[in-house]
Amino acid sequence: MTSLYALLDRDSLHRLCIAIEEMALFCEKLSIPILQYRNKNGDIKEFEEDIAAIGRNFSGKIIVNDSIEAAHMADGLHLGQEDMEEISHDFAEAVKILRKEFGTEFTLGLSTHNLEEIERANLLDIDYIGLGAYRESVTKDSVNVSGERLLDMARSSVHPVAIIGGIRLDEHFDDSIAYKVVGSDLYRAFLADGDHPATLSVQKKEEK
Repeated sequence: MTSLYALLDRDSLHRLCIAIEEMALFCEKLSIPILQYRNKNGDIKEFEEDIAAIGRNFSGKIIVNDSIEAAHMADGLHLGQEDMEEISHDFAEAVKILRKEFGTEFTLGLSTHNLEEIERANLLDIDYIGLGAYRESVTKDSVNVSGERLLDMARSSVHPVAIIGGIRLDEHFDDSIAYKVVGSDLYRAFLADGDHPATLSVQKKEEK
């Protein structure tokens, strides 16, 4: 059965004037089991504040995107292909380094985009792969959009697959997809859900 995997992209939330703690609480209300916090521009203090705010309002697993330093505050780390190469060109060695630092219970995810990357990931001690992009979105451009072909690729993975890229909340996939990673459509649902006091406060500040 495919589960929801929430993507909390800080730049997107800021642009929409959505308070991160209320987005986390919304994920809790939807019983989402796992979320990824992505912040491409913040410093470690911002990471600390945001992850703490998420943790106060969300009881599921918190994954940090890219930042090894910030991942010590969370339950897992998601890395891209280039991030892994920065640790070691030998991905098995890179994962060994990460396991030594974080332990075996820590969740490790790796982005993949094609069959070659999936087959390489099959040999690694990781917990899931991100596979995308399924379609274009505000955070995924058209360069790696593969559409329906991804669903065939997913069947080659020995790890659970999290499909990403313009995924909708009401979208259905077969059992080859363990998680559907939802960002923009989740934000739309949040904004349509009603009043959120902290978010309204953020919006008022933005309007000044």
